[in-house]
Amino acid sequence: MVLDLSTDVVALTEAVVDVESVSRNEQALADAIEAALRACDHLEVTRLGNSLVARTDLGRGERVVIAGHIDTVPLNDNLPVRNDGTMLHGLGTCDMKGGVAVALKLAAGVRDPNRDITYVFYDCEEIEAVHNGLRRIAEERPDLVEADFAILMEPSDAAIEAGCQGTLRVEVRTHGERAHSARSWKGVNAIHRAGEVLRRLEAYDARRPVVDGLEYHEGLNAVLISGGVATNVIPDEAVVTVNYRFAPDRTEEEALAFVRDFFDGYDVTVTDSAPGARPGLDLPAAKAFVEAVGGEVKPKFGWTDVARFTVLGVPAVNYGPGDPSYAHKADEHVPIEHLRRCEQTLRSWLGAS
Repeated sequence: MVLDLSTDVVALTEAVVDVESVSRNEQALADAIEAALRACDHLEVTRLGNSLVARTDLGRGERVVIAGHIDTVPLNDNLPVRNDGTMLHGLGTCDMKGGVAVALKLAAGVRDPNRDITYVFYDCEEIEAVHNGLRRIAEERPDLVEADFAILMEPSDAAIEAGCQGTLRVEVRTHGERAHSARSWKGVNAIHRAGEVLRRLEAYDARRPVVDGLEYHEGLNAVLISGGVATNVIPDEAVVTVNYRFAPDRTEEEALAFVRDFFDGYDVTVTDSAPGARPGLDLPAAKAFVEAVGGEVKPKFGWTDVARFTVLGVPAVNYGPGDPSYAHKADEHVPIEHLRRCEQTLRSWLGAS
């Protein structure tokens, strides 16, 4: 696969989308991106696994990271890409290969920016945090992502979404006693006991805290449920997997304490956790970018790697093409106008025509 970075951003997005790269299967796309970037003599390129970092080194007074993940969620009968003249439809068009294509166009075409740029294209963002390619870079080569400011090309309706909510996944277990279903009174049904877990979730009243002037909206939801061993056996265990999306005014520890209290009396096991990130709009670099883009700044309800940059001490925002509400959907799409607008806005901000 060869990526032509000199082509129009729409055609480049189509090409990137059509290289299937479901999480853990990013090698083909990573290889194509590496080959394209190494052909740019103004960039220093480093590869770690299936993640790539490309940097300018012009001695500018400020360095900015522009980053995007190259993996997608699993296929849902939505490849190859389809162009209807207004939208590109297909897996990853919104989340977030449109943003990746914009970043690739900038990497190749903006040779003399007004600030040094670090471009990061990383793998395994859509699965457990332990596999995240940006996490690997930050742990193994933190020098590669040192910067004054970072932009995540996550879909944000071509507007700035600041900060992000944290995410916590837990398994809530109920226990019972096995028995033959013909003599059910001899056992205790663990699946029936899970009913109270679901009733608590149904009655949950979401917090909507205001953090640095932006209103976030939390969510606590059952996302998986399992139990049972056979159709003639009373089950002795049931598991409800719950995802808590918590506002950035709570730490991971505070989020877990809330969940344990919410499910008081039940066995709660943590399976995944990642912190949120405060907006940080009071920081100079973020203020300058907001002024350049214009428009209303919104909160980011989903988790993104702005949180990872926050831990590194780098203020970060989300800014990319596509409506985030279409991420992971079968009818995922990105407006062509968003692709062109994001590219031109960033070009202008970087001092290029």
